[in-house]
Amino acid sequence: MIVVDSSVWIDHLRGTNTPQVEKLHELISQQPLVVGDVIMCEVLQGVPTEREARLVERALRNFDLVSMLGVEQAVRSAALYRALRGKGITIRKTIGLIIAAWCIANNAKLLHSDSDFTQIERYAGLTAV
Repeated sequence: MIVVDSSVWIDHLRGTNTPQVEKLHELISQQPLVVGDVIMCEVLQGVPTEREARLVERALRNFDLVSMLGVEQAVRSAALYRALRGKGITIRKTIGLIIAAWCIANNAKLLHSDSDFTQIERYAGLTAV
């Protein structure tokens, strides 16, 4: 199972050519991809018009959609934050913690281009694509 982070979707929508966007294009035809509810929220926040937002939402709904936050997941995300803080690492965005904790708990790989996730890979067992 592969989760695609908003950092990659946003680059894709902007037409920015990155290794992660190239990997996304490769994976779209090969594997089922997962879009988390919080990822959809982040992506749709950055879309400038309602018309474009509807188009992007419709496109994202073609992938497997999952809820990434509930009570247990909130507890896991906070525990991940504390564990990383104990190692001297501060993750900047709560949504990143939620995504990472969900991926770790569900043995999912993450396609991303965010340095916070690189730290979580190094110190907390997140697996990246």
